[in-house]
Amino acid sequence: QVQLVESGGASVQPGGSLKLSCVAFGLPSGTSCMAWFRQAPGKEREGVASVDPDGRIVYGPSILGRFSGSRDNAKNTLYLQMNSLKPEDSAMYYCAASSWAICPSIIDDQEAYGYWGHGTQVTVSS
Repeated sequence: QVQLVESGGASVQPGGSLKLSCVAFGLPSGTSCMAWFRQAPGKEREGVASVDPDGRIVYGPSILGRFSGSRDNAKNTLYLQMNSLKPEDSAMYYCAASSWAICPSIIDDQEAYGYWGHGTQVTVSS
């Protein structure tokens, strides 16, 4: 049974930084595309970053240059380093994993991911 467990969410001030982690239990290491999504209240879930097993990354347009995705296949862990945080970054951040190594070409393609974590809350406020 695959389980994705996110951590690292917190409340920070604008301009601050956070690093999210997602550990994948029960998922063969280095075989799956993994991604971060986020969803703010009243808004649709949007793709933030996807990382394939070789470390190729695709970012969503709203976070370019501020967030950095990475993964450690040995630890079966996905990361999201978030810098220069803005109030509009406030959302529940979800980790997702696919049954495929190739990440979908559309960052918001949620149907490509069969495994989801429960999310970690990020709040950016002064």
